[in-house]
Amino acid sequence: MEQKEKFRLTGLERAWILYDVGNSAFVLLVATLIPIFFNALAEEGGLSSVEYLAYWGYAASAVTVITAILSPILGTLADTKGFKKPIFILCLVVGVAGCCAMGLAKTWLPFLLIFIFAKVGFSGSLVFYDAMLSDVTEPERMDVVSSRGYAWGYIGSCVPFLVCLALVLGAGAIGLSQMTALNISLFITAVWWLVTTLPLLKNYKQVHYVEVKEHAIRQSFARIGHTIRHLHEDKQVFWFLLAFFCYIDGVYTIIDMATAYGTALGLDTTGLLLALLVTQIVAFPSALIFGRLSSKYPSTTLIPVCIAAYAGIAAFAFFLTQQWQFWVLAVIVGMFQGGVQALSRSHFAKITPPEKSGEYFGLFDICGKGASFLGTMIVSVGSQLTGSANVGVGSLIVLFIIGFVLFKMSCKE
Repeated sequence: MEQKEKFRLTGLERAWILYDVGNSAFVLLVATLIPIFFNALAEEGGLSSVEYLAYWGYAASAVTVITAILSPILGTLADTKGFKKPIFILCLVVGVAGCCAMGLAKTWLPFLLIFIFAKVGFSGSLVFYDAMLSDVTEPERMDVVSSRGYAWGYIGSCVPFLVCLALVLGAGAIGLSQMTALNISLFITAVWWLVTTLPLLKNYKQVHYVEVKEHAIRQSFARIGHTIRHLHEDKQVFWFLLAFFCYIDGVYTIIDMATAYGTALGLDTTGLLLALLVTQIVAFPSALIFGRLSSKYPSTTLIPVCIAAYAGIAAFAFFLTQQWQFWVLAVIVGMFQGGVQALSRSHFAKITPPEKSGEYFGLFDICGKGASFLGTMIVSVGSQLTGSANVGVGSLIVLFIIGFVLFKMSCKE
């Protein structure tokens, strides 16, 4: 009974988890419908399937570069008393507005530019959302709360997605064009994202912070500079960030480019969407299971298991040519996706100072939280050089092997 009571969510923890439910709907749309419609625009613009996959990867890489520049600066500023919530709201508004505006594009290049705008807002909001973990719960509850955030995000995102999918696939039957159906789908997703954020905006209060000083912006630059210069002195954080940079880049590349990859292979569009829906459904109980396992085994044991599984997924991608193989890939990804994301987030929150959570999670986000840079570049360049999407995606195995080794090094510190 005591054990059961210990893991009962508080109202603030539930409000925090609801933001995962909201933003995950945007993530699912980015992983499914948006690449398919970008493909349609790319074909109208005369791009080949390999060029389509490459440009989609370059856009994701551009998001990471922009986020990498902004995140540590905004994150450090947000650690100042009273700053975290307003900057979080700013990023939320940028993401939601970009989500709505994407449907206005009529050609592939403006579509990609608006996508970058929306994804930067989304990625920026995650810096502060992740940093809020130390404010909404206690260190001994972080693994479970973080896992439940991802779990409910996966299953909750399916609600608006099913509506959007039915709308797009049945557009002709109700007298709509597919582009009009996409516009409505983007609006539905934006509203879902905004509404599910309201409880967090109402209840969240910054607990850990740095006191307000004169020239807060200048002070934030000074603090992030000091942290970066001395980061190597904290060996555990230093080696973990290097490991995380490698393995999570691979994870997010697979998530972000799954539909683009399947489309480039010529697989059935409807089958791809349903397979990725299965990924979300499988990820729900899997994330909860990893949350339960975290009470028996440390994250330093569970995270390497997830990394090794993803190395196997990348190896499998070398040989993927048929629809049923994509379904197998989707199920296996779902089994380990939530675990590696949730445990990495909570593990990092536990090894960093809570009063500098925004600053450190700004660095954390650079390593691939909102988008992937190195992974998407590997896929894009590999696909263009070899003319094979399989080789591009399969090459991600290198990132997981390096990430595994570096994570083991961080555990020794």
